[in-house]
Amino acid sequence: MEHDPHDIWSSQVGVLGETLAKASVETRDVAAIGITNQRETTLVWERTTGRPVYNAIVWQDRRTAAVCDNMKQTGAADRIRELTGLVVDPYFSATKVAWILDNVPGARSRAEAGELCFGTVDSWIVWRLTGGNRHVTDVTNASRTMLFDIRTMTWSDELLNVFGIPRKMLPEVVPSSGVHAMTSDVVLPAEIPIAGIAGDQHAALFGQMCTRPGMGKNTYGTGCFVLMNTGSAPVQSAHDLVSTIAWHTSDATTYALEGSIFVAGALVQWLRDGLGIIKRSEDVEELAETVADNGGIVVVPAFTGLGAPHWDPHARGTIIGITRGTTAGHIARAALEAIAFQSLDVIRAMEADAGIRLAELRVDGGASRNNLLMQIQADLLGVPVVRPTVTETTALGAAYLAGLGVGLWESPDELAGHWQEERRFEPNVSAGERDGRHADWQRAVERSRGWAGT
Repeated sequence: MEHDPHDIWSSQVGVLGETLAKASVETRDVAAIGITNQRETTLVWERTTGRPVYNAIVWQDRRTAAVCDNMKQTGAADRIRELTGLVVDPYFSATKVAWILDNVPGARSRAEAGELCFGTVDSWIVWRLTGGNRHVTDVTNASRTMLFDIRTMTWSDELLNVFGIPRKMLPEVVPSSGVHAMTSDVVLPAEIPIAGIAGDQHAALFGQMCTRPGMGKNTYGTGCFVLMNTGSAPVQSAHDLVSTIAWHTSDATTYALEGSIFVAGALVQWLRDGLGIIKRSEDVEELAETVADNGGIVVVPAFTGLGAPHWDPHARGTIIGITRGTTAGHIARAALEAIAFQSLDVIRAMEADAGIRLAELRVDGGASRNNLLMQIQADLLGVPVVRPTVTETTALGAAYLAGLGVGLWESPDELAGHWQEERRFEPNVSAGERDGRHADWQRAVERSRGWAGT
């Protein structure tokens, strides 16, 4: 799974121009820029020219699964988790960087000489926006690399040694909110402060105004990402969830628990492009509503392994329970249920780790507009699912952080009143039915595990 770094940059330049045009404002009128990004996606480029030495390796890429398996077997995983809050998995950036250094001719020696820069997508965009003058990342993105000590808020020399990554490659780590750089007048006709940076899920948590411990959100995108605010200290998970930095503003550092689900909206895209049972992604709701239930079908979308709380890179997708009576509607409904079941597993583990029962789940992302999916999620969770008027909360959170960074707002408390509820989905099934459906799901998950490793 790779991206062309130049495509990433050109798309953002295009968005900048389109945004200014649609808003009918000049560049000089912009108070600040906020950046939010795919977090673990990894880039390496030349310090002097900005030329990437390889494609961006995407967060979903699993090429380093064997390396991670070996680390678990040698006992390194426990120490890595202690320092970073992360489980050892190909999802995170460190093994991706090491792969580039080991597989691109000359890359390792050039990195050791200080000629190469490593960064996640935010670093790449800041580098380009500033004409190569600033090589930075914020604490949220740094916390997803498997190289950052989330308690001392510094790059870990111990982990750099474990993964064989030269410190000279690393960006400077900055807060999520604050003026970190100015855009180059070569790139834009006016200098604009870059005042907010946060990984996509952290920005969404902030955009949902989950600013108190125990508040949580789920973003339904290509994957699903559930985060719960845990306050001023990291919570060590006993259920293989990730402890991460939620954000760092001038006031304090806030931490979160996170469960990452690799395939959510991507499952609907597979129904469209792979199976061809829908023409558009939004058609899945109508197709799923042609049946009253899943007809005994359970879909486990482990296309790239299973994420939290299972963490099995060798699991593979399964469809279980097929009979002669199975229709496309049953598969579509089971697919929506799979998205909700994966979220349920994460949230139950999160509640156990934090010792807090979620009162409601705030939702965002493209698939949150699917009313049937949101109702299924409420039914399975047994608590209300709440959709805000603005569901693009990732971008909203980045804007809020940037505005705080330049003083447009004084504090997150001032922003809380901006969040508004659009629709609330109340649970509508019995506890017995909920538990029975979950038991079927768990049996299906067990059958998907370890498939690619056999």
